[in-house]
Amino acid sequence: MKITPLYDRVLLERLEEPPPADSKIVIPDSAKEPPLQAEVIAVGEGRWERGRLVPLLLKKGDIVLIGKFAGTDIMIAGEEYVIVREEEIFCKISRR
Repeated sequence: MKITPLYDRVLLERLEEPPPADSKIVIPDSAKEPPLQAEVIAVGEGRWERGRLVPLLLKKGDIVLIGKFAGTDIMIAGEEYVIVREEEIFCKISRR
């Protein structure tokens, strides 16, 4: 299935953050907060600004940082995703 977000929206898959290695505290799943890092799955064609279409700065595969309550959580073919506007993304993470 191919999914293309509209305009300045970005489809993301949250990345699970590994638990701290030295942690002795067990947090139940119901109390865990959503991960802040996510992978870009698909991007829209861009946003309209002064009559021109401005392409988004992100591409599929980029790793980004988003807010805890950013976007809208959706389910597609049994998989969990979050769809956000480009302006809700704080930064792109480079792994160099």
